Amino acid sequence: MGLNKPTVDLGTIIDEFSLDIAYLPEDGRERQVTIAEVNRPGLAFSGYFYRFEPARIQLVGIVEHTYLETMEPDRRKTMFADFFSRRPVAVIITSGNKPSDEVLEIAEYYEVPLLTTDRLTSEFMAALIASLNLHLAPRITIHGVLVEVYGEGVLILGDSGIGKSETAIELVKRGHRLIADDAVDIKRVSAVSLVGSSPELIQYYIELRGIGIIDVRRIFGMGSVKQTERVDMIIKLETWVKGKSYDRFGLDTEYTDILGISVPTTTLPVRPGRNLAVVIEIAAMNNRQKKMGYNTAEEFNKKLTEVYGGDVGGML
Repeated sequence: MGLNKPTVDLGTIIDEFSLDIAYLPEDGRERQVTIAEVNRPGLAFSGYFYRFEPARIQLVGIVEHTYLETMEPDRRKTMFADFFSRRPVAVIITSGNKPSDEVLEIAEYYEVPLLTTDRLTSEFMAALIASLNLHLAPRITIHGVLVEVYGEGVLILGDSGIGKSETAIELVKRGHRLIADDAVDIKRVSAVSLVGSSPELIQYYIELRGIGIIDVRRIFGMGSVKQTERVDMIIKLETWVKGKSYDRFGLDTEYTDILGISVPTTTLPVRPGRNLAVVIEIAAMNNRQKKMGYNTAEEFNKKLTEVYGGDVGGML
């Protein structure tokens, strides 16, 4: 399990939003954006730079543009020099406005990327923040398998050789979809959501011991794979230990913390003859049912309480 610090190069943002280039340094497309927040530099243009963060993309909208036009030329030039000398990662002028010659000259002097867009500031700002949140989402790489089962993203974990990949192939044969095998890149895209994907190099591939690497997309078709999926639950596979007590009723929900989000977790003991694919299908449907407000174990416990005056735990 490895935690990665994500970045996104400015060229990706330029292409994604079809930004027009007023000025771009030689290494401009490769410059790394590391912060998802953006800034409208109204205070900076008035000379207040306390806690100014040059790593943020700076958006110059109609309000800032109009304010700049009210300045005396000498003061405006001094302000531009002060602003660009702090070398923000990029400056984007919105709403169809274009930079003046003096702005271009100063941006080139300090080698600050200067971009423009016809989109309105508020609309563009919302879209840009959403994109940066996705590109720069906290992420981690976990050894496991991610599959979609009945619309639920199921992350299968377990020791090497326990049968994660074989179980995934069986699930694919039963009509479900593979997202990642062996290594799963997981992003926290919101306060409550995790999204998993495969590293590009091994996307759509599964390793089966004794057979080798197989291309799931080519063998089972395009409908058998998917690029990304939410992580809705975790299935932990472990070797069956004789005498160990396993949960038989499902009253107690186990959770695993991934990037600060608690993911419902079920431990499945593995032994010869047990059809793990079918069990995982049931677990996925049961997890979906719980999210829809129905918990079979709790309902069964209520019935036992009504009939016998005690709960499941007390009868074990």
